[in-house]
Amino acid sequence: MDWKPNRESRIPVYKQIAQYLEQRIANGEFPAGSLLPSERLLAKELQVNRSTIVAAYEELRSLGIVESVQGKGTIVSRNIWGSASKRVPNWEKLIETGSFLPNTKVVRTIRKETYDLDLIDLASGELSPDLSASRYFRKIMSTQDFNYHVGYDHPQGSLQLRETIAVHMKEYRSISATPSSILITSGAQQALYLIVQCLLQPGDAIAIEDPSYCYSLPLFKSAGIRAFLLPVDEQGIQPDDVVELYKKHRIKMVFLNPNFQNPNGSYLSLERRRRILEISSYYGIPIVEDDPYSLTAFGDIDVATLKSMDESGSVLYISSLSKIMASGLRIGWILGPQKVIERLADAKQQIDFGHSIIPEWIANQFLSSQDFSLHLQKLRDELVYNRDKIVFSLYDLLDDQVEFLKPQGGIHIWCRVKEDIDEQLLLRESIRRGVVYVPGSIFGTQKGCARFTFGRADGEQIYQAMSRFSDALRSFDKSK
Repeated sequence: MDWKPNRESRIPVYKQIAQYLEQRIANGEFPAGSLLPSERLLAKELQVNRSTIVAAYEELRSLGIVESVQGKGTIVSRNIWGSASKRVPNWEKLIETGSFLPNTKVVRTIRKETYDLDLIDLASGELSPDLSASRYFRKIMSTQDFNYHVGYDHPQGSLQLRETIAVHMKEYRSISATPSSILITSGAQQALYLIVQCLLQPGDAIAIEDPSYCYSLPLFKSAGIRAFLLPVDEQGIQPDDVVELYKKHRIKMVFLNPNFQNPNGSYLSLERRRRILEISSYYGIPIVEDDPYSLTAFGDIDVATLKSMDESGSVLYISSLSKIMASGLRIGWILGPQKVIERLADAKQQIDFGHSIIPEWIANQFLSSQDFSLHLQKLRDELVYNRDKIVFSLYDLLDDQVEFLKPQGGIHIWCRVKEDIDEQLLLRESIRRGVVYVPGSIFGTQKGCARFTFGRADGEQIYQAMSRFSDALRSFDKSK
């Protein structure tokens, strides 16, 4: 919530809040019968005492604008301003029956909690402001002339940026590409959405990793796609599991995140990569390679993307600048056969009429500058520092309580809690103590796990964050 009460005003804070809510109700943001935020949540968002919210709600209640419902909370009066005689759209039913499914309740709760300034955020899968390339963006905008027409661009995105990305992929990822084989997207998320909507049909079967970021996305269920799981160990998936799923379910596509996988940080071994490509070529199964982390490799690891090894055109390659520059830039891309790219570009144009020119211009200027390699090296160094901080914290505070894989790249670390503790209760207790993360069940079938992101929190906060998690975890021992 962007609005905050003015503490310098002569109007009492509770009255300001009441007036603000009344205005939102009058504007139709909260229709008759809709549920208002809980007193606790609204107090946290507005950074006031709960008693202030109680007073604001009481003010609205005295005016007949809201009413209390036992076991439900505070709702907008159904007879507000004599509206009982009018037909009001059933917004709640429309929300429930829409074909595009919402995120799970846990995901929505975590998203809300990450905006709490008192929490240390180990949940958000993004870089901290200090690790992003924002200062380079400011330099570009202050020193370089922007002389482009700000109109609709090419359906596949800026030609200059696509040319730069083609050069970038050759230099940094050993992938050969032409501008015509690239589509600029609003991050990797839109790329996945376009592929699902344009290349698959309701009832189609696909294979995804377990655990996997894709498991947390409702877009597959929204599209009526059946997702089957490929267990992941320290070296990624077992290729022969793909064969079994193909024979049993005739899977039409495989979605993989082979480089420092989100969430468990694994790196798919070279031997398994070769075997997966052989299987893909033999059975004609397309592979969607989601690769946001390969450039974050720590040390001297020689990272090979599946696309760089692809000799038969089996791989649709997705990447973005979110994990190496800034998530808010919203620059991602898909590399694939030209006919596929044209189909996806047509769909993207229907959705948003093409990408925004200004972030494309900034991305192009930065990717093609010498500053990019300097930023990338600094980013890797800082991520290694943060990774080592969280590993030390786990050994020092939780060595007897958790098991984990030390990642060689990326921004996440995956932990399994040895003791059988309810994930939701542990998350709730951790949030109460001031740290938020993502429980493992969001990403698949593995219970009792947690994903901690070390790219978002300040390096100096990491030990404190893990100390809070340790206290939360050990509190369950004391409660027995």
